[in-house]
Amino acid sequence: MTDIAQRIFVSYAGPDQAWAEWASWRLQQAGHQVELDRWSWRTGDDFVQKMNLALDNADAVVALFSRQYFAPNRWTREEWSAVVALRGRLVPVAIELLADDDIPTLLAGRLRTDVHDLDETAATAALLEAVSGPVPPTGPVAFPGATSADTTTKPDTQHPRLPSSVGLPEVWNVRRRNPDFSGREAVLGQVRTGLLSGHQAVVQALQGMGGIGKTQIALEYAHRFASQYDLVWWVDAERADQLPVRYTELADCLGIAKFDAGAEANAYALLQHLRTRHRWLLILDNAEQPDQIEPWLPEGLGHVLITSRNPDWHGIAHRSDLDVFTRSDSLVYLQSRIPGLTAERAELLAQDLGDLPLALAQAVGVLRSGMTLDRYRQLLTTNTERLLQESDVRDYPASLAATVNIAASRLADDGHPDAHALLRLGAFFGPEPIPIAWLEASRPRLATIPSDPDDPMWPRKALQPLGRFGLARTDFDAFQIHRLTQAILRTQSSPDLIAVIHDDVTAVLAAVNPGDPQSPADWPGWASLTAHLTTPHVAAVIADRPELRPTLTKAAHFLIRTGLPRTAYDLSTALHQAWSADLGPDHPDTLTCAQYVGHATGDLGDFNKAHLIIEDTFTRRRRILGEDHPDTLHSANDLAVTTAYLGEHAEARRMLEDVLARRRRVLGEDHPDTLTSAGNLASTLGDLGERAEARRMQEDVLARRRRVLGEDHPDTLTSAGNLASTLRDLGEHAEARRMQEDVLAGHRRVLGEDHPDTLTSASNLASTFSRLGEQAEARRMKEDVLARQRRVLGEDHPDTLNSAGNLASTLSDLGEHTEARRMLEDVLARHCRVLGEDHPDTLTSASNLASTLSDLGKHAEARRMKEDLLARHRRVLGEDHPDTLTSANNLATTLHSLGEYAEARRMKEDVLAHRRRVLGEDHPDTLTSAVNLAATLHVLRQYPAAVALLKEARVGYLRLFGVKHPKTARATQNLAALLTAMGRTHEAQQLTGGKLKKSKGRFGRKRR
Repeated sequence: MTDIAQRIFVSYAGPDQAWAEWASWRLQQAGHQVELDRWSWRTGDDFVQKMNLALDNADAVVALFSRQYFAPNRWTREEWSAVVALRGRLVPVAIELLADDDIPTLLAGRLRTDVHDLDETAATAALLEAVSGPVPPTGPVAFPGATSADTTTKPDTQHPRLPSSVGLPEVWNVRRRNPDFSGREAVLGQVRTGLLSGHQAVVQALQGMGGIGKTQIALEYAHRFASQYDLVWWVDAERADQLPVRYTELADCLGIAKFDAGAEANAYALLQHLRTRHRWLLILDNAEQPDQIEPWLPEGLGHVLITSRNPDWHGIAHRSDLDVFTRSDSLVYLQSRIPGLTAERAELLAQDLGDLPLALAQAVGVLRSGMTLDRYRQLLTTNTERLLQESDVRDYPASLAATVNIAASRLADDGHPDAHALLRLGAFFGPEPIPIAWLEASRPRLATIPSDPDDPMWPRKALQPLGRFGLARTDFDAFQIHRLTQAILRTQSSPDLIAVIHDDVTAVLAAVNPGDPQSPADWPGWASLTAHLTTPHVAAVIADRPELRPTLTKAAHFLIRTGLPRTAYDLSTALHQAWSADLGPDHPDTLTCAQYVGHATGDLGDFNKAHLIIEDTFTRRRRILGEDHPDTLHSANDLAVTTAYLGEHAEARRMLEDVLARRRRVLGEDHPDTLTSAGNLASTLGDLGERAEARRMQEDVLARRRRVLGEDHPDTLTSAGNLASTLRDLGEHAEARRMQEDVLAGHRRVLGEDHPDTLTSASNLASTFSRLGEQAEARRMKEDVLARQRRVLGEDHPDTLNSAGNLASTLSDLGEHTEARRMLEDVLARHCRVLGEDHPDTLTSASNLASTLSDLGKHAEARRMKEDLLARHRRVLGEDHPDTLTSANNLATTLHSLGEYAEARRMKEDVLAHRRRVLGEDHPDTLTSAVNLAATLHVLRQYPAAVALLKEARVGYLRLFGVKHPKTARATQNLAALLTAMGRTHEAQQLTGGKLKKSKGRFGRKRR
């Protein structure tokens, strides 16, 4: 055994928190430095980062094994990876009896210490021995049959008590535990931490709307931590005037009640008694009147847990605002109770129900009793109140519909007409927060609010009762009504009232002006507004309101700019259909809407459909507005870009040159739209292989955008990213990397991790890592980008397909050729279906697959593909395009592998000459051609020419990449092997430091 203090991290499942606290306390008392998340980490900390840091610093990880610990839904990927990696430092401690099949095979063979069914003294000794090692006896060993002396010590009321697997506190009136309780681990942890935060009586209030699960959380807390209390008493506190009666019942149970003293006197006697007791928990359920509850709150070394809809507990209790389930908790709840429910369908149902626990429980009951999910979701839209009246949920006293109706009736009966009217109005907005500033700005035009429109205290006086009755979540600047509460209230409104409310909703939304939809500084305001504009029942009402047309088109533009093309498409398509019917297809507002439909369609990856929509819009605008109108030029620019997306780069160039000239004349050199066209033309020049001119234009556009828009504007970041990619293609990899790292940081800061432009930046940087030979980091980044793009854009989006192809190429470079082939075959099939067989991206996928076939030794099949690809590249891109030259280079390498050295030499000499002329002497692709040609000359015994080429390539690689880059190392080894073959061994050894390796004759190939 060692007495050296250790740094210990305690790993446990949420339901075992009482055990974790006990173990942490005992280890801490023994002198160890303990890290326990609930004691050491703050709310808002990055969980994965904190856990990784704790594990890195820990000398030992005490893992509290239980069935909950190994529950399949508990583990994050990071947690499981960490536990597996730390098996050497893992100290397994079993806190309940486990069968062999309860523990994963990977950990089942490890010796573990059992502390369940032991008294506290024995359990403490076992825990400390597990951490520090066994202690041999220093004296005689007692006969096993002897009666042990009583080692019981006076209990310490301040430290966590050993959790007991059986039995309840001696004073207990809590109803049975809910076996269906799930989720809420973070909330339970916060409640426990809050209650342990002080030495005197700590009062914690769980506040939230009806049906959110306040009572269920309190019930689970009481059972989970029952072992830490000697007294746990549940009080129905809905009627505050009945508290003395409820307290008298507890006083009677404790034997301190006097039957002739009356309820109030006995209640005071109980409060006095609790001041002298330790380890008690009082739960006041449904306490809705804080000012009447406060005089009856006990003091002393115990805890009070309150559940309430009312948020007004300031100065009385520490308030925990409960929200709905997290989506992950909703999915676990639904899938564990509805057999065969897929994650995708569970996601849809959870979204429809707004993750409200009571609604989820009711839905499970209905679905399990004989209704299809599709029918349930349909009824949830058409018969909301009727459906939500169905409830056989034992742990909730009323259905959701009844809960809402009771609270709304009380609101009206208690004399709050403004609050009741505001509740009805709020039901016709979206389920997202409604800023109070919107109401203040539009108050004079609201017909449904009965109070004086000049009342300076409105809407504060209306909002407070909504929060007190649990009908809305109110903050200092916004209020929010749950989507199901809204749906129930909407069904109860008369047609005449609905018509007036619709006018008021329009008035509120029309008064909102968030600013420029293209400016990131104004995006928070637009995000708040579009959340309501895109809610189906709101959108259906406002589509035909003329005063909202400018707001709606700007909202579509905002959604496109912020990387939400699906929402933008849905909104703009619905508006375009409505306005085409009402205003005609040629109305300027209809055409603006069509412009955004086309843009969103392109962003969704359907380039052919986008081209048709944009072309039609351009034709109409040119006929109605004229060639040089800014709107016509906008459509012309979009049409040219979509043409480029379709791979028709030469035609796109012609179109963009025309648009750029017109925009310069009409708008000026520095207008943002002019700079957009200039940037698009530069990118098209790069696609055509004219990279030097592309670089010149991109440098100019970037400088102008920095001056006009600022460093962090999304368009400026796009320009910087485009220039960086061109620098990479020109072989300036170090500078490209520096710029791309800066652009990626900017995109993450301005747009967020999952914005399509951010993902493009990350993909570009990963490709540069590949060019720099940093394949491991390239793989990590490409895997992350691909996973995000699949989730954000979909499997078949062109960007997703390009990322999948990029990752496959990196796998091939890492030697994982079989997996690379599988991925590339899938990518090629999808590219052919989505973009067509001759699209440049399709040709790149086919080229990479052919190269992987070569890596797998299937040279004949690779030759057939490469000959076809070369012909296609020449026809689509031209003889001198860099991709065509890569294709020719790849075919030549395969001919070399097949032993056709003369033809391989001819092709390689031709490719090298073209690359020197098109790309320059020092371009990495030119140097690769020199290495490849040298390999063939080596086989043909043309040693002097081969040596000259390899020396030239090696010097170029050293200058571009340095001595450690794989290309430099390969050129060095090839040159050394060639010199050795010529008998110049000493010179070869000088190159390699005396370490010669056999040349493998590796050849360069394009990897996008």
